[in-house]
Amino acid sequence: MQQIFSFLIKNSYRLLFLLLLVLSLSLTIQSHSYHKSKVISSANFLTGGVYQKINNVNEYFNLKSQNDELANENARLKALLFNKKDTTKLPELDSIKGVKKNDVIISKVIHNSYSVLENYLTINTGSKAGLKQDMGVINSAGIIGIIDNTSPNYSTVISILNVQSKINAKIKKSNHFGSLIWNGKSTGFVQLIDVPRLAGVRKGDTIVTGGQSHIFPENIGIGTIDKVYIDDETNYYTLDIKLFNDMTNLGYVYIIKNKDREEIIQLEDKTKKNE
Repeated sequence: MQQIFSFLIKNSYRLLFLLLLVLSLSLTIQSHSYHKSKVISSANFLTGGVYQKINNVNEYFNLKSQNDELANENARLKALLFNKKDTTKLPELDSIKGVKKNDVIISKVIHNSYSVLENYLTINTGSKAGLKQDMGVINSAGIIGIIDNTSPNYSTVISILNVQSKINAKIKKSNHFGSLIWNGKSTGFVQLIDVPRLAGVRKGDTIVTGGQSHIFPENIGIGTIDKVYIDDETNYYTLDIKLFNDMTNLGYVYIIKNKDREEIIQLEDKTKKNE
């Protein structure tokens, strides 16, 4: 306490000067609108800068939750698109889950191989969420692959960059079908084979999933025609397809749950047995 009094007595003139200075500045600011506006503007600038820095930090730490929200919203929108009856009317929101042909389940890629001939992905959703073998996997750009095996919390996916993969696909503008395969050469390209020569094909034409698949809904994007080859022996085209997806950089994906798949397969098997 004695030290505080000693300090005040020792610096009394300086403290008095500072007090009078602050008082005079306050009176000047209060009595002159110009000075007052300048002070307020400067204070706002300083506090605004601090708040902006704090907001930037908060946004950084909230990125995960924001990504999760965006992914959930994308899943809901895709459910709406896949269940459209026509091009003008969307189904009611309460009719999406458990009623229509396709449900959309959100997941995330936690492992992705693309440097071997038989590439697989691992996603962080499994049988607990209703995933089963042979469900289609896509993202916002196009198809990714097909569910191969599941555990309660995880699933493996046969990538379209797998030489064993074979998916029904078509040329969007003409509806001519072929089989989508991968020749094992480039991660940016797959091949559409067995396309009839009657099909008018051009570089840049869009390739989408075909209606003959029990796995993917029709018209899911795949890529565009980059090169056209003609097999003189079979009289069919082989098309190099440049993928919409960057298969080396995958995040959130959507699993398509086709509830009518088993019914269709059973019916077709029954018809084959009766032939």
